[in-house]
Amino acid sequence: MSRAIVKKEAKRYAIVIFGAFLFSVGMNCFIVPLNLYSSGVLGIAQIIRTLLQQSAGLHFQMDIAGVLNFVFNLPLFFIAYKTMSKNFFVKTLLSVIVQTVFMTFLPIPAEPILEDMLANCIIGGVMGGIGMGLTLQCSGCGGGMDILGVYFTKKFENFSVGKLSLLINAVLYLLCAVLFDLEIAIYSILFLACLTLVTDRAHYQNINVTCMVFSKAKDIEGAIMEEMGRGVTVWDGMGAYTSEHTRIMTVVINKYEVNHLKAIVKSRDARAFLIFFEGTHVSGNFEKRL
Repeated sequence: MSRAIVKKEAKRYAIVIFGAFLFSVGMNCFIVPLNLYSSGVLGIAQIIRTLLQQSAGLHFQMDIAGVLNFVFNLPLFFIAYKTMSKNFFVKTLLSVIVQTVFMTFLPIPAEPILEDMLANCIIGGVMGGIGMGLTLQCSGCGGGMDILGVYFTKKFENFSVGKLSLLINAVLYLLCAVLFDLEIAIYSILFLACLTLVTDRAHYQNINVTCMVFSKAKDIEGAIMEEMGRGVTVWDGMGAYTSEHTRIMTVVINKYEVNHLKAIVKSRDARAFLIFFEGTHVSGNFEKRL
């Protein structure tokens, strides 16, 4: 692996850490002081933390929701390790660990930073959404339902991640309304809406991309298959103007693998010609990756 690729990957790991930190700041400084709840596994961890405090009379010097979230993610990490790419697994694990550390030890204000609840929801949602979006851009995720969503997407062709999240979060916020207060559930939903909107804006859709590579080098397809695990179709062609023979390769990847593919091709043929077609619909033996 070239030094440029190593440097780029190191930058991505740094962005994952910063994204997890930004998410944790948004939660601890703006959402937790309002006694609001996040979505998915983290939301479940927060509800259990509150029940332990209120029903069992347990009081902790720090917020244990982050630790509970990490514990609940352990079986999901196993799924990610067994079924998904090593790159995705490591970055997701790193993101959740950093979230756990900051959400546990970052001081939580005794009173909300802003008086207006809606303003806190918006700012917390924006910060959390940017943090999650940055992590997703670097081919990781924040754990929890994201792992299940990617897993089921790989297992079932027509699976809807949105429907899974909607179902789980509907049950979660219904519990909030019943166990705590309807206002808490409503503002938690507003926070989630803001978080989701900003995450989608920060993280482009993971669309499929078809790439055609024109080169005279003979080792490019082998490198693509070895380093990226993608299949390549190769055939011989000829330039109409030069009458020179060239090799034409086509490969389907996702949006986040484009730069990796470019680096592989350019490292073996600096004059190679590449064409990218976005939004390709793929059916059949194609591995969906985050």
